[in-house]
Amino acid sequence: MGRALVERKKTGKVETAARRQRHASQRVMELPELDRLIHERIRLGIVSALATNESLSFNDLKRILKTTDGNLSVHARKLEEAQYIGCSKFFEGRVPRTEYKLTAAGRRALAQYLDQMEEWIRVTREE
Repeated sequence: MGRALVERKKTGKVETAARRQRHASQRVMELPELDRLIHERIRLGIVSALATNESLSFNDLKRILKTTDGNLSVHARKLEEAQYIGCSKFFEGRVPRTEYKLTAAGRRALAQYLDQMEEWIRVTREE
């Protein structure tokens, strides 16, 4: 067993594996922190849907995301508070409507989030 270890050291396999492990742990440490506000599934869905549409109604988002009124309302409010989305309420005839649009800040936050995710994916595939 000692001889095999010496042989591997001579060929550099042990050093290469150890070096690879060090680099992998360093990469994990260097990965960007994900935007926790957008990372949650429903909020990511809201921002993504709005990024590909000029605006969407509350009911459109509820249908697209397959969620409840309360769940959508809570997540939309968090995105509004962060100024990632804008909300306008109005009446269409006698029917109240709520429309959402992605703000410039929301578009920048989504772009940054996607860049961060692409970095995570790149590093993962390298392993």
